[in-house]
Amino acid sequence: MLKRTFLLAASGLALAGALGLPAAAEPKGKDAEVTILVSPLTFAFPHFVFLTEELKDEAGKLGGVTVVVADGQLSAPKQIADIEAAIVQGVDGIILAPVEADALAPVVQQAIDAGIAVVTVDRPVNGVADVLANVAADNFKGAEAQGEAVVKAFPDGATIVNLQGIPGDKTANDRNGGAHKVLDAAGGKYVFVAEQAGNFSRDKGLEVTENILTGLAEVPQVIIAANDDMALGAAQAVAARGLKGKVAIYGYDGSEDALKAVKSGDLAATVDQFPGLQGRTAVSTLVAFIREGTRPGSNDVLVAPVAITADNLGQAERVGQIGE
Repeated sequence: MLKRTFLLAASGLALAGALGLPAAAEPKGKDAEVTILVSPLTFAFPHFVFLTEELKDEAGKLGGVTVVVADGQLSAPKQIADIEAAIVQGVDGIILAPVEADALAPVVQQAIDAGIAVVTVDRPVNGVADVLANVAADNFKGAEAQGEAVVKAFPDGATIVNLQGIPGDKTANDRNGGAHKVLDAAGGKYVFVAEQAGNFSRDKGLEVTENILTGLAEVPQVIIAANDDMALGAAQAVAARGLKGKVAIYGYDGSEDALKAVKSGDLAATVDQFPGLQGRTAVSTLVAFIREGTRPGSNDVLVAPVAITADNLGQAERVGQIGE
């Protein structure tokens, strides 16, 4: 239901030029009808499902905003085709969580050149200065919070397995860097015994954790993961070996499944990056610019993540979805 597709062919960049679209559109007026394309990374990740649902709810509250959603399907060519089609259709704005920061940059620039305002959400594109804003969690600070949760639970130190995200991805780099900053600063008490990319995938997190546990001489005390899906995959691997309760697993995203796992004790913590707030902020920022020309105070609109444990579960954005 979230997914809608464009009927127009994606080959219409030349047609966009023929339509004479403005290089910089004038504000449409505070009550103007607005149409925006929303292209999330993938609906295979609950994070983007929730972000998009909250974005659409906020658009409904704003009124007069038509949201056309196209699942990115973890495919840069798919997102490029959807944006090209949006340019042809003449949408007013685009909200994009890019699959690849470099690959999406040229088509984002083409959209901006056609007078279409662009806001990125969750992660930026590279090298496009005229993007209106990047609305995202401060992933570095969020990973610092993850590291601090480990330090609080293991004040005397710990052996750690680190499940990293997609190699080269800014989000993955920030989350890895923040965790390392905190844990490396402790004078060698926290030892990374294995670090490997799990590509933000639950299946890959399971597979990588199984391989790491097979290769280690001793069971690690901690597993940190750059997202909840990998953490939950790691929890499956740990449980299959009869190690539940012996390895503390830390996720990142604050997903519904992760919050349930924190409640049950399968995860020690998750970092809530408030994707619903990101989605609401992205659409309100974009619509304010389209209608009234209002720009945000900064091109980087950052949400502060919070480490969620069993002790502060009530602070999580999606705690209402996990039941009693």
